[in-house]
Amino acid sequence: MDQEHIHDDTAPSGGPACFCTLVTSGQEERFARLLIESLRAFGGPLSRSPVWVFHLGEPSPDPFPGGEGVRLVPLDIEGGSHFWFAPKVHACAQAEGMAGSDFRSLVWLASDCLILNPPLLFDLAWPGDASFGAAFRTVHHANIGSRAQDPLDEFWSAVYGAVGLDEAPFAIESFVDRQQIRPYWNTHCFSIDPARGLLGAWRERFVAMVTDRAFQAGPCRDEHHRVFLHQAVLSALVSKELDRDQVRMLPPEYSYPLHMHAQVPPARRARALNDLVCAVHEYSLPVEDIGVREPLRTWLSDRLSVEHGEADSE
Repeated sequence: MDQEHIHDDTAPSGGPACFCTLVTSGQEERFARLLIESLRAFGGPLSRSPVWVFHLGEPSPDPFPGGEGVRLVPLDIEGGSHFWFAPKVHACAQAEGMAGSDFRSLVWLASDCLILNPPLLFDLAWPGDASFGAAFRTVHHANIGSRAQDPLDEFWSAVYGAVGLDEAPFAIESFVDRQQIRPYWNTHCFSIDPARGLLGAWRERFVAMVTDRAFQAGPCRDEHHRVFLHQAVLSALVSKELDRDQVRMLPPEYSYPLHMHAQVPPARRARALNDLVCAVHEYSLPVEDIGVREPLRTWLSDRLSVEHGEADSE
């Protein structure tokens, strides 16, 4: 493995939370820089938290200039590496191993996220409650999710069997299409206690299911189930290992889907970016149909003009 690159030997370490993301392309690298800048600008008490950026291949020279507390880490990936979202699963497990007992909360953010207000609920100990083992946002659409009123299908039966779970202990509601489903969590943004070993177990079960030929040729034979297998496995693991009161249910201001803004029911639709904590844009910025008040408007405009300039120069 290549030597890890640390931008600043005096970078913050320890404390309540460490943030992690993954970059696999120049575009993701640029937006990861925007993500980190947004955390530093709007993260409040968590703004100086360490950030670990996992990468595949060779990153650009000094991709995060002036990035105090940013650590660039080569991704150590093995079995099932070419499967949908496999790099993400491996990055999360690797981060968990690195974190040890140094952090109470390991926060995963996809590179296409922005922090717009202090993300205090990612700190599993905040405000002094040490009972949470994880914090998740429900999925936007039920998609392959298992409807709470229906029996488990072959896919979910196999996933539950792989983690040793008989049945889900409760139901949740998907955000956009408002379906009652068994626990099925969005993984754009979440927080987890690294001491519980859930992310290492996620990698182990995920690789096992990816390399299970019968499962791949049967219940997981279509692209839709393969794309979301990673979320299904983690959701099942969380249901198996954590009680309901150990999972912090993040509110709609977290992992808000800007790329689906028009699909969100009007009563649930955000009026302005400033009202959100963490938003997902899937690299489609700026968003035209949502308000942006100052000072965020100028902050975002300045950085997007730079990002578009860099993209045009490639």
